[in-house]
Amino acid sequence: MAARRALHFVFKVGDRGRSARFYRELLGMSVLRHEEFEEGCKATCNGPYDGKWSKTMVGYGPEDNHFVAELTYNYGVGEYRLGNDFLGLTLVSSQAVSNAKKMGWPLKEVTAGVFEAEAPGGYKFYLEDKEELRQDPVLKVTLGVSDLQKSVNYWSDLLGMKIYEKDEEKQRALLGYADNQCKLELKTVGGAVDHGTAFGRIAFSCAKDELPDIEVLMKKENQKILTPLVSLDTPGKATVQVIILADPDGHEICFVGDEAFRDLSKVDPNGDRLLDDAMAADGSDKWFAAQKMKKASA
Repeated sequence: MAARRALHFVFKVGDRGRSARFYRELLGMSVLRHEEFEEGCKATCNGPYDGKWSKTMVGYGPEDNHFVAELTYNYGVGEYRLGNDFLGLTLVSSQAVSNAKKMGWPLKEVTAGVFEAEAPGGYKFYLEDKEELRQDPVLKVTLGVSDLQKSVNYWSDLLGMKIYEKDEEKQRALLGYADNQCKLELKTVGGAVDHGTAFGRIAFSCAKDELPDIEVLMKKENQKILTPLVSLDTPGKATVQVIILADPDGHEICFVGDEAFRDLSKVDPNGDRLLDDAMAADGSDKWFAAQKMKKASA
């Protein structure tokens, strides 16, 4: 359990250009790698779509020791419907707050020194306006739940997370695998969790040998397995093994074998160029505009 790592959260993006600007110029993240795929992922990494898609990993440093964002772009899909499942990602960066103000990006101060910024697609980011002293500025991902105790039991008892905080009055809990990693915050939403079509996925790594054990445990406990243990190929890169689970509210959870993932996730110095080239070659916006049509809404 001690070797488990919080890796990334998957965001579906409909406007790749504006999204790239938000993560690179406002948040100040770097493109760590960019990959293009001709057909849908066997583990539905890109959602329930079987066409061409791309994956862009962005963050404040290498995936070995930083929690990052995975931007998933499905060609031809222009927007997704938000639910109440993803409640925000919190990070510490006075530079991001300064960048937002310079760019004229809307900011809302929600508590003293904490600003809410909305990424393209409506995803909320909470920016703490102070200097970051940790190696990784990303503090936590907040997900909505319908029954706090049930969710805490799932994440702590079955997935082995440590409970850092639990507040019954505010109906929230903070969990994680290590003190220096991004945490998972669970908050009650006061009803059923709606995943919309923008639903994301949170990813963790573990020793490859633990993956079959996770599958056995989930079957024994009658928990949902969305994708049984499977190998995923990335052209020219390492093959990884993953299993995709769903928690009691249907939040998608990926566990990937750590050893191969460290190889797959090495920073690609050409990441920025590959993303820019892909955006330049993507004529879909111009085509839809010329036809006086809008891209599909998922």
